[in-house]
Amino acid sequence: MAGVGAPSDSLRLSGLESRRLALALALSLAAHLLAWGGCELGKQLDVQRWLHLPAWVHSLVKIQPAQPVVQEPEPLVFVEVNPEQATADVPKNTKYYSSQNSRAANPEADRNKNVPQLNGKQTEIAKVEDVPRPNFSKPQPAAPQANPQPETPRPMLDPGDLTLAKPEDLQQQQQQQQERPRTLQQAHRLPGQQMKQEGGVRRHLEISSLDAKATSFGAYDLALIDAVSQSWYHLLDQTRYASDTHGKVVIQFNLRSDGSITDLKIAGDTADDVPGGIWAIICQAAIENAAPFARWPSDMLHEIGSDLRDVRFTFYY
Repeated sequence: MAGVGAPSDSLRLSGLESRRLALALALSLAAHLLAWGGCELGKQLDVQRWLHLPAWVHSLVKIQPAQPVVQEPEPLVFVEVNPEQATADVPKNTKYYSSQNSRAANPEADRNKNVPQLNGKQTEIAKVEDVPRPNFSKPQPAAPQANPQPETPRPMLDPGDLTLAKPEDLQQQQQQQQERPRTLQQAHRLPGQQMKQEGGVRRHLEISSLDAKATSFGAYDLALIDAVSQSWYHLLDQTRYASDTHGKVVIQFNLRSDGSITDLKIAGDTADDVPGGIWAIICQAAIENAAPFARWPSDMLHEIGSDLRDVRFTFYY
């Protein structure tokens, strides 16, 4: 026990000791900052690629590879969207594109699946409702005309993966030839049968619809399909097509931004007994007669990012 007035031990640091402690803290902080900064710089420069360090050094610094950015794949198959089905909502992860956005829906919204229920009869072409198609007949050979006037091709419009439906059974009726549409408003509804597909969604509409994403070239492709469709039906009528052929023909070509086509060729043919037969030739002629197509709109040219498109057009007999 200390006596009264006796000096006691003090815990206060002297000036020299305070300075030493501050210096030690500063050095420790600087070392940690230097180590952290070196690791971050190594990550940015990927030094492990060019520094041949021992294995134990690499185990100390774990550089995580950059995570790749997963981009949603662009839709590749065209599908027609009824204006009554159009929506402002943009669907995700769909393989279909069109001139307008649409969301999957059913008249009976009693299931919760990814695709709508469709009760059609065919499985080749994405179509949600029946649209009447031109009828063809087997007319008697017409008498030759004196000085026939050659039919002048009318400019039309352009496509990912485009399809034309199989014609219906023929009836004794001639289809009146009309001028091909030049705008989307003038375009006809594309003929075809509703597709068959198992599914069902919660969203309700009076007419079933698919998930489809609007693109800057959807309207252009719709007009192109309509132009080629009319050309194809006209040629089938001239050749007395009797709906007794089954199969498909795939035509591939390059479509340029000025509307011209190049490198047109048959990429597949199951409609003819031999490849490149009469039905494939008719499909080629249907595209050639409809060309040249319209120039690409500026927004379409910007979105595609090139002045050339590789187009695959599928005809179903």
